[in-house]
Amino acid sequence: MRLFAKTLSSAFIATSLLASACILTSMAPPASAAALSAQNTKDIDQVSKFFNRYKTMTGEFLQIGPRGGISRGMFYISKPGKLRFDYLKPNPFLIVSDGTWVVIKNRKNNRMDHYPLSATPLNLILSNKVNLRKHARILKVDRDGNTITVTLADKNKAVPGKLTLVYDNKKKTLKEWVVVDGENRRTTISLVSMDGDARMNPKLFIVRKRARDDQNDASK
Repeated sequence: MRLFAKTLSSAFIATSLLASACILTSMAPPASAAALSAQNTKDIDQVSKFFNRYKTMTGEFLQIGPRGGISRGMFYISKPGKLRFDYLKPNPFLIVSDGTWVVIKNRKNNRMDHYPLSATPLNLILSNKVNLRKHARILKVDRDGNTITVTLADKNKAVPGKLTLVYDNKKKTLKEWVVVDGENRRTTISLVSMDGDARMNPKLFIVRKRARDDQNDASK
């Protein structure tokens, strides 16, 4: 799990949407769960409803890395379990989940790393039924006008670290998510555009696990 987080961090964060997508490895002790008010509970459920509103999502994203580097690309989600983050050059990374495996590919050196989806934080937001209060450990909930900010972690503490989701309650859409790793390095993914319930080409989520596998897939 820690190896997955380290590799995914170098690719784009540690996730997923995350679903995201995405909690990074942290060497610090796990933070305690927050005591939730009635308003906190309502706000968290609003964010969960966003992930449950669509079976598919696609759009553009902008990433700001820990050193201020900016990357752009396209994301594709098809629930349950399927995801693709396709970075534009010069970022060489491609991340694909086929519902069982997550592949992180460096197209510059043609290296691929493979991880079971069930062993990654991406599984949280790619399930058919997302329930953040049930399946995540809520660390903090804030509201500033129409903006709801929820910071969460792995409920079983198998993947220490934290993820912050920023949700626009007026527009009913996710604005961005932020991941901070064990060395306090912060990565932000902002959604530039999003289209819900878009038609998806199934080939977007085909994962080639070995070099001899079928060449006609989306991992190229």
